[in-house]
Amino acid sequence: MSLIPLLTRISKQSGCADALRCEAVLAEAASRRVSLVDALYDAGLVDEESFARQLAEEAGLDFQADSELDLTSALHRRFPAKIALRHRLLPARIDEDGVCLMTYDPFDLEARQAVGREMATPVSWVVGTRYRILEGLRQGYGVGAEQFDELLEGRDPAAADDFEQEVTQLDEEEEEASVMNFVNQIFREALRERATDIHIEPLEKSLRIRYRIDGALQEVAVPPDIRALQASLISRLKIMAQLDIAERRLPQDGRINLELDGAPVDVRVATIPSVNGESVSLRLLTRQNFDMSMLGLDEQTTQTIEGLLRQPNGIILVTGPTGSGKSTTLYTFLKRLNTKETRIVTVEDPVENRLDGVVQIAIKPEIGLTFASGLRSILRGDPNIIMVGEMRDLETTEIAIRGALTGHLVFSTLHTNDAVSGITRLLDMGIEPFLIASSVRGFLAQRLVRRLCEQCKRPAHDLEDSYLAEIGFPLEKKAGIHEAVGCRACRNTGYRGRMSILEICLIDAAMSELITTHGTYAQLKDQATRNGMRSLREYGWGKVASGETTIEEVLSNVGH
Repeated sequence: MSLIPLLTRISKQSGCADALRCEAVLAEAASRRVSLVDALYDAGLVDEESFARQLAEEAGLDFQADSELDLTSALHRRFPAKIALRHRLLPARIDEDGVCLMTYDPFDLEARQAVGREMATPVSWVVGTRYRILEGLRQGYGVGAEQFDELLEGRDPAAADDFEQEVTQLDEEEEEASVMNFVNQIFREALRERATDIHIEPLEKSLRIRYRIDGALQEVAVPPDIRALQASLISRLKIMAQLDIAERRLPQDGRINLELDGAPVDVRVATIPSVNGESVSLRLLTRQNFDMSMLGLDEQTTQTIEGLLRQPNGIILVTGPTGSGKSTTLYTFLKRLNTKETRIVTVEDPVENRLDGVVQIAIKPEIGLTFASGLRSILRGDPNIIMVGEMRDLETTEIAIRGALTGHLVFSTLHTNDAVSGITRLLDMGIEPFLIASSVRGFLAQRLVRRLCEQCKRPAHDLEDSYLAEIGFPLEKKAGIHEAVGCRACRNTGYRGRMSILEICLIDAAMSELITTHGTYAQLKDQATRNGMRSLREYGWGKVASGETTIEEVLSNVGH
């Protein structure tokens, strides 16, 4: 008997207003032989809780609400991960009377047959929401647990305690494939959560995996006894990055080119020896669109930047600490300027993202290819636009200035705390003031702040006027302040995604005069403010007032 009419009726009873679309989605899922219930959820046609309640009633089973489920319990340790993860079943109770399993698809006969074959004890069933079951599986079994469960068979977890043992040799094809699947699952989970970094860190008696999501580190659940596979896991990553698996005493750097689910991903790999074993850091570099809209700029700032990008020559410098999004901003500018009539050449360390139509050079100091030598060669290659990954030394900066003075538009970065400090940084490097005044068009200081989750943010009502006045927030914009709450869409953090906050110091005639006459930092900043520069904090307050981020985010990035 077909489930399509039954699930269509249940969908209507649970509030779905488009029965025809339900039927179409179910028919397509049936033709592809995929889960009909998953198809309805993925299409967003039904409310999970209402639909799950109707499913339970139709199947004659109890429904267990999300609030009734204890995800911190250790039941997962007593139920095989292979069955739980493959069929998405969460143990709700295990006692002398048998096992009670929670499912979100009570009509999944394959799951029931698999449980019947594997379990010798009585099994009962309850229905829950898909979200809560998947969350419970992630928290209980950890990332990649299905492959891990297969790998552990026949192993002694205590064997991993000796870190001076020989490096695990991945000779068995079956084991190697399982380890690869385990590693790929870690990557998939990280990409699904929008992570930019993965940190695999050995502890004294365990192995910790953390993802950096929206700039904040978040620990992820890992399978029990994962320490037993530490050597195999790290060896697999080193093989993928073409590193020496026998060298565990020195740091190593490498790169992995992946294609997961049809999407290309570049991974920068860095290994660090520690007292508990090798720690591995993985930077995930996905192919981004680098659209100006992704920076989250307001209209005034967008117009200022568009004016800078229309300059025929000169230097535009983006400043800020490591991790403030400088490279992403530069790539966005290059993507904006990349046309068939424009030749763009970059010299970077390393090339983090690849842009179609742009000639990108990765420096290799060991063979003499440095920023300075690469930039010198670029200037002989008739470019219109040049990007230098970072102005690290006097020689590189002088060549870049020479390029700007001979008709090229040059982009680069500096490590300074604000925009005006870029001027003093160049002076400290030994650049003549008149060269700065005649070649630099503007300094952009940047920070990244997390965006409030649109699904759960709420207005903030408990902020004292005295506190807002103390931190310099304009009281007339108090009504727009929102606060983070947390929901399933944002992993209960209250934030989803990041955006830039900027301050832009333009070098006009008045600023040029101050620079050439050795004006002080205070004088330079006063003049930049008169020219319309908003500080990082002022720009951030605008984003707070529009409900896009929080006061805490701005203060944590620009200081009190």
